[in-house]
Amino acid sequence: MSSAASKWNDWIAGLAAGCDRFVHRSVGTEAERERGRRFVGLVLSAPFFIVPAAALVSFGHADLPLVAACACVIAGLCWSAAALLAGGVRQGPLEGAAFALATAAMPFFIAFAGGLASPVSLMALALVFEAWWVGRSRAAAFAGILAALFAVTSGAVLADRLMQPAGGLPLQWLIPLLYAATLWLRLDRPQREQQDNAGSRLSSLESLIDGVVLRLARAGEVIDASAQADGLLRLSPSLLLGTGFFDRIHLADRVAYLCALADMREGAGRQCVEIRFRLPRQTGEEGDNYRPFSIEFMDAGEAGFLALLRDNEEMVALRDDLARTREAADSTEVAKSRFLAAVSHELRTPLNAILGFSDMLLQEMFGGFADPRQKEYVGIVRESGHHLLTVVNSILDVSKIEAGTYTIAPEPFAFREAVDACAAMMSHQAETKSVTISERVPAAIGDVCADRRAVQQILINLLSNAVKFTPERGDVEIGARRSGGRLSFWVSDTGIGISEEDMARLGRPFTQIRNDYTRQFEGTGLGLSLVKGLVSLHQGEMSIESAPGKGTLVTVTLPVDGPAPMERESTGQTPVVLPGRVREEASDGAKRKTA
Repeated sequence: MSSAASKWNDWIAGLAAGCDRFVHRSVGTEAERERGRRFVGLVLSAPFFIVPAAALVSFGHADLPLVAACACVIAGLCWSAAALLAGGVRQGPLEGAAFALATAAMPFFIAFAGGLASPVSLMALALVFEAWWVGRSRAAAFAGILAALFAVTSGAVLADRLMQPAGGLPLQWLIPLLYAATLWLRLDRPQREQQDNAGSRLSSLESLIDGVVLRLARAGEVIDASAQADGLLRLSPSLLLGTGFFDRIHLADRVAYLCALADMREGAGRQCVEIRFRLPRQTGEEGDNYRPFSIEFMDAGEAGFLALLRDNEEMVALRDDLARTREAADSTEVAKSRFLAAVSHELRTPLNAILGFSDMLLQEMFGGFADPRQKEYVGIVRESGHHLLTVVNSILDVSKIEAGTYTIAPEPFAFREAVDACAAMMSHQAETKSVTISERVPAAIGDVCADRRAVQQILINLLSNAVKFTPERGDVEIGARRSGGRLSFWVSDTGIGISEEDMARLGRPFTQIRNDYTRQFEGTGLGLSLVKGLVSLHQGEMSIESAPGKGTLVTVTLPVDGPAPMERESTGQTPVVLPGRVREEASDGAKRKTA
């Protein structure tokens, strides 16, 4: 903004402040004070326009002393109205009196100018505008229209009575033209003040933002840049105008930048994109001079777009640190899995020897025991060895699954036979607790293409958990159904159930649910983890429904035709123990976890 324009705005602001002094302090609301300022400004400035206009109109038709007397009367009345308003007189009556006086004087003004043929007759429209200007309402504008019609009609009649020459002088065109100039100044001032205030507020806001504010045309050219560019980008804002900003964006990031602009042109409310921006190389600076920034686009309507450019180096550094941490964690996890697999493999050899020799001793192949307690102790050694071998096998299987080295060999087999075999294996454990195992597997369930050993391992683990955590005289059920290309089988029990807070931890390796009932059972917490891994290798799904005291239902769904070959090959590269999600399934408080 130039200094002349600034001085002009300061002068206008000074006039507005002066008019405000004439508004009585009893006027409290800002709307009423603004109306009072408009009225005061009108009555104070009106004499400076009306007196020269009256002199021009009456030129050659009236004596100079009479014109001077009329000018004094007009000025006195106008300035008296401002004084009365400052003294506390109500503004409504003053506005009415001033409007009535102007309406009564306008016909004489038109008549002395030459009637309707004179350009001064256009000044009747001033009654309409001034009424609206002060009142800012439809009623005021309507009153101004009625007053203008009265002034035009009365002015034409008076011109005929006074027998004034029609048309008037050519200089009379100065009157409506000068009045039009005052209208432009008054109508343009609020808009200019709004723009100046908006510009000053925006400039003040830009100085507080730790970033560069860019204004872009809808085509994408930069039309303005804030002063922060000098410090943040080491560039003068003028160097970013036009295509100067785009030319410094890294080639690999220009597509994303242009796509964001295209989305904004299509109506997107806001877009954010990360770019690398080339900064001027400083003395002694080494390496790449591209720096990461984030740029956020906002729609500014017809003016184009606003873009906020901010330094993104800290976010990029945090992202890199997170990637390195994740990589280190993955490496640690793989190393742990390989270590467990190696240790488990080495433990199998001595365990096989322990189990073999204990079997030989129990069968008394080399003679009987001198003391019955010796045979009992050998039986305990054999049972402990079997338990330890089961734990080692589970650790080895889970480690292989997590390391991606567990392989399955899908082949068709009768699913009913696998269920019968697993139920028979678990029957002895169930009988010792008086737990009943029932089957609801249709004879026509047919074959399924899967790794038989893995499916039996799934069934054994689920049955073992169901029997283990079901009180005496409880029930365990194995069921299955076939739906299209999917086979679903489940194991349900009437056991202790699982609480909501424990559902999220199910299936994690070496994790057991601890409560008063489960403390009496030993275990490693690998059963469900192994089940989840085997189900995932078959591209199946597992869900758990349970509630404390109401038992547990575990459902496994597998593809009847077996896993897809390509995904079976890729399972070695993706972890299969997935986090579950818990959601409400029933109004009785049961929870469901799906993996």
